[in-house]
Amino acid sequence: MTRLRTGRDRGQVAIEYLGFLPILLIVALGAVQLGLIAYTAQQAGTAARTGARSASLDGPYEADCRAAVSNWLADGTSCPASFGDDEVTVTATVRIPSLVPGWEFDPAVKTATMPRDH
Repeated sequence: MTRLRTGRDRGQVAIEYLGFLPILLIVALGAVQLGLIAYTAQQAGTAARTGARSASLDGPYEADCRAAVSNWLADGTSCPASFGDDEVTVTATVRIPSLVPGWEFDPAVKTATMPRDH
């Protein structure tokens, strides 16, 4: 026995789809936010290595560290250095931006050590 679809059935499917749409949007936002977290962590690693390399050569390591990250992440970046006799360590801290207000994340922190060039 074949049942014909009526206009009422199609309306029910549309309502079910609208009920599922917010869940789909939240999952999509979560996926994009995870990608943004991974990208920020990668940028922090790059900034730490660049800052350590610059500090080992007695260069402007703070400016070089900030220049190594994307422009839209540079404002939330700090790169203090710790100088030893034979090496220098730079710790880059980059603020992770949030797509949704209320979602707060700890900053991405990466450290790099380079031998000093005397």
